[in-house]
Amino acid sequence: MTDTKPTILWYRRDLRLSDHAALTAACARGGPVIAVFIHDDLSESLGAAPKWRLGLGVGELAKTLADKGSRLILRRGKALTVLRDLVAETGAGAVYWSRLYDPDSIARDTAVKEALKADGIEAKSFGGHLMFEPWTVETGTGAFYKVYTPFWNNVKSRDVEAPLPTPSSIPAPDTWPRSDDLNDWQMGAAMNRGADVVRPFVRLGEAAAQARLGHFMAHIVQDYKASRDIPGADGTSNLSENLSLGEITPHQCWHAGQRARHEGKQGAETFLKEVVWREFAYHLMHHTPRILTDNWREDWDAFPWQDDARASEVWAWKKGRTGIPFVDAAMRELYVTGRMHNRGRMIVASYLTKHLMTHWRIGLDWFNDCLIDWDPASNAMGWQWSAGSGPDATPYFRVFNPVTQLDKFDKNREYASRWIAEGRANPHSDALAFFDAQPRHWGLSPDDAYPDPVVPVDQGRHRALEAYENRDF
Repeated sequence: MTDTKPTILWYRRDLRLSDHAALTAACARGGPVIAVFIHDDLSESLGAAPKWRLGLGVGELAKTLADKGSRLILRRGKALTVLRDLVAETGAGAVYWSRLYDPDSIARDTAVKEALKADGIEAKSFGGHLMFEPWTVETGTGAFYKVYTPFWNNVKSRDVEAPLPTPSSIPAPDTWPRSDDLNDWQMGAAMNRGADVVRPFVRLGEAAAQARLGHFMAHIVQDYKASRDIPGADGTSNLSENLSLGEITPHQCWHAGQRARHEGKQGAETFLKEVVWREFAYHLMHHTPRILTDNWREDWDAFPWQDDARASEVWAWKKGRTGIPFVDAAMRELYVTGRMHNRGRMIVASYLTKHLMTHWRIGLDWFNDCLIDWDPASNAMGWQWSAGSGPDATPYFRVFNPVTQLDKFDKNREYASRWIAEGRANPHSDALAFFDAQPRHWGLSPDDAYPDPVVPVDQGRHRALEAYENRDF
């Protein structure tokens, strides 16, 4: 049966048309589909880079919908108020959306669903951001998984739904409701001059995400198991940016990876494991939401991390001026591109939490502000993994040596030389771009001398191991 009343499709972090269950269902209802993005308190509270990137994604989605003869209505305010207003304005009979899994989104969406249903409106959420709903993956005793490998073993042979096609058409209403102007929201204001530096590195929208996946499968996945650890090489998919905003789905990545595996491409299974690592992060966030804000292992509350984000050595870390080339190169890559190579993320996190004995929350908050591929679950799990306080964490005695790591993974110093300008006669353009991206009040110059280490590597390692070994829990 069809319903000729309009359906409101509430877009959030699902900025695409293909493989979109809520959009497909909305089109199937039979009436007009009115897509809306609501700039509410949750999107307003995002850090500078994630909010800017979300704004770009929303603008690109609007163009994609326009190409299909549809529109994206933009409204600002509390989600329930905006949705009720749109229902009243359009006579809509249903509101559909794709699920999110962080605690704040769950609280908002639950309240919206209950209120709309009480108003007599069909309110329905759909999957798509994950392959496996967190509550569907259980151990043999009905508990949730706390270690990745058993989680992988549970889901690796499961059937993953085939991606849905893009609807051939999206029914439009006779009259469109009013829409805000995206520019009026100033979602990139906090980026300041950094936006112009980072923008060339953004791969924006659904079409770019699909092209990125295709390039990876055609040219990179074969050697992915080894190349993903080389920060100076184009050896990863870089899809985290697009996955974070739903410009591509894990289902699409999974099926592409499975095709590559069946074709005998050796790195495909490693890629599939990385897709499932993201699922594992969401699994943990769903079952233990404290992972976002507090030590997942609660006994780590007693660990003596220093928690002064204004400490001089922490500022040196933030500025990419620790005197440790691998750490500094990775931090500068972050400011210029909005992303950081995964090997770099492990190094800078280990250095902050172990060599500098600084609480992981300080690093997490900094990444929350700087990453264009920011993801609440993956960011939190990554930081706690590095610090030793999280599930499936790196052992406390594993303190990455950023000097030997550079020797191992950047033998020719391609990565370091790309991002560090000081002391070089002809610095790489990306190394110089860091000085355009930095906040003006930092006052850094490529003519500065490169700093001595704020904490010598061996000294920092010894201090960290002593603290870890002498903890009383």
